[in-house]
Amino acid sequence: VILSGTGSDGTLGLRAVKAELGMAMAQEPQTASYDGMVQSAIATGLVDYVMPPAEMPARLVDYARRAVRRPARAARTGRVDTTDTMDKALALLHRRTGHDFSMYKRSTIARRIERRMDVCHVEDLPAYIRHLEATPAEADALLKDLLIGVTSFFREPEAFERLRRDVLPGLIKTRPDGDTLRAWVPGCSTGEEAFSIAILLRETLDEAKRNLQIQVFGTDIDAEAVTAARGGTYAPSIASDVTPERLRQFFTQTHGSYIVRQDIRETLVFAPQSVIKDPPFTRLDLLSCRNLMIYLDAELQKSLIPLFHYCLRPGGILFLGTSESIGEFGDLFSPIDRKWKIYRRREAGGPPAILFPPGRPLVGREAPTGVRPADVPQVGRSAEALLLETYAPPCVIINARCDVVFVHGRTGRFLEPAPGPGTMNVIEMAREGLRLELPGAIRAAAARKRTVVLDGIRVRNNGGYVTIRLTVRPLTRPEVVRGLLMVSFEELPAVAKAAAKPGRPVASGSAARRVTTLEQELKHTRRSLNATIEELGTSNEELKSANEELQSANEELQSTNEETVTSREELQSTNEELLTVNAELQGKIDELARVRDDMANLLDSVELPALFLDGTLHIKRFTSHLPEVIALIPGDIGRPVDDIASKLEYGRMSADAARVVRTLVPCEQDVRAQNGRWYRVRIRPYRTGRDAIDGVVITFIAIDAQKQMEAARRYAESIIDTV
Repeated sequence: VILSGTGSDGTLGLRAVKAELGMAMAQEPQTASYDGMVQSAIATGLVDYVMPPAEMPARLVDYARRAVRRPARAARTGRVDTTDTMDKALALLHRRTGHDFSMYKRSTIARRIERRMDVCHVEDLPAYIRHLEATPAEADALLKDLLIGVTSFFREPEAFERLRRDVLPGLIKTRPDGDTLRAWVPGCSTGEEAFSIAILLRETLDEAKRNLQIQVFGTDIDAEAVTAARGGTYAPSIASDVTPERLRQFFTQTHGSYIVRQDIRETLVFAPQSVIKDPPFTRLDLLSCRNLMIYLDAELQKSLIPLFHYCLRPGGILFLGTSESIGEFGDLFSPIDRKWKIYRRREAGGPPAILFPPGRPLVGREAPTGVRPADVPQVGRSAEALLLETYAPPCVIINARCDVVFVHGRTGRFLEPAPGPGTMNVIEMAREGLRLELPGAIRAAAARKRTVVLDGIRVRNNGGYVTIRLTVRPLTRPEVVRGLLMVSFEELPAVAKAAAKPGRPVASGSAARRVTTLEQELKHTRRSLNATIEELGTSNEELKSANEELQSANEELQSTNEETVTSREELQSTNEELLTVNAELQGKIDELARVRDDMANLLDSVELPALFLDGTLHIKRFTSHLPEVIALIPGDIGRPVDDIASKLEYGRMSADAARVVRTLVPCEQDVRAQNGRWYRVRIRPYRTGRDAIDGVVITFIAIDAQKQMEAARRYAESIIDTV
């Protein structure tokens, strides 16, 4: 419960409570005496209720009552255990936010949905789905709950120290000067771990006196967290996680916050990215994925470890959280430290195939004879894979650039590696006879968004020909394969046999084969000509459209050029004005320096001790002769005058100075020093050029001669009186 206050401590506590599935409420800013802490908390988007303090008790009691009843109610109704209903909720969330949580651990998602149901006063999951459909803002709130991450600088310091002391020096030892060290931190949240990695790399390079560049990529699916990470600004509480030496060396403290130093921020690149569906970063020296996989299900974890192996350079380092491991992929990584989960990339002879993006495995492991109920889905997938292998024609999955993404079946009769540099382009790999038909079919299927089937294509194979049916089908679901194309090859019976009918003589010998070949070539030529004509018409339309766009862009560029010329003239005029103002300011600075020198020489020549205090009676400055009266050094500037030990028998000096500041009436006292000398202390208000009072000026005038004359006069008068 965040009430009136200043600072951001409430926000830090809020993040910690939300990470443990708690509830947060904040006072309405209009009702708060100091709204700094309240506004800071609301700005995070993690506050469940914003209300006046008078309404908080009832809402708090209601939430507590629901939380107490939650376990029994959940056990009785099973309100978040229905898989179909949960899938429907995740599908709604995906459609509203674009983020797919189907591969996250269901237990974690269930707890977060339970909490949102309590906040929204919803009793069961179907009712919550209806609320999710009717309230678009609820999808954003649920996404916020699912994306809450717990992070800090140098989390588990012993693990980072082990990495810095024993692992990173060997990583940079063999790298040539001027090379770039690349690191990736997926799931970086607000950037603390990414900055920690960058600081470790910088310290290691400084200790080794090596000249290497650093590039650290920090990614997260939470765009707001990535934006906060780019700023590099953190609360003062990071002092409990970062050593004072690192705070001084890598941070700048300003306005109650710590900002990461500019040269460290320039080594990092933060971007929104999903490790599940987006392409990964490659050629990495270090991959730090700590406490991310604990939120993902086991199948997705098995897909990510080979992906990490693919991303790292030979000898690269994989840094996991203490609750994570590489599982069954011991052939891909060798352990460096099993306790802190630090691994080195191993060159495996046959790494498993990598699908981008990583998805669920299509075929599971071989099931035992006695199948448990939990293994039924695995058996089903194995049966589906067996049916596909036995009855489905060979096919390849290609992307928009015609590059092969996935291969099913034996496609060697239709595709072969092209000569020259290695490529996986399906058009370049097509065998003779297929190469003419395949490009047009792919373009037609991609443009029309429908299946294209070509029959009777003769493909040369091992000195002979096979007749096939070519099918190109656009893939639209699931979401992960949308935009890809499936190209399948189905072998047909020989054309001569298919053409033979009762009552019709069949040509024999070479003449029949020649006629068949010419008919097929004519059919292919007509088909290719029609496709070329259609493509030419489409290309002409696209060229016309592109020409119109270029003309429009040219006009915009001309307009922009004119604006640029005008802006340049304005900048030249502004530059001249700035030069004039700069010259005037330089003259004033020179004049001020001369006046300051004159005043300093004047005060030194009159040999007058003087002390200048501000309105709060703190020392602003003093003349060079003042230490003869009051022991002051330059380091005392800014200290209260009461803290200074004086040589005068004048205990009321600060009180008199405060009275002068308050009443503006000058004060004058004759005061004796501890060495017997006498001074006349004058306290006058300090007036600025705008006639404002900004403290007091205290002067000390030596009056020893005057006091001696007065003593002599009194002595003479006493003699006269006695006579």
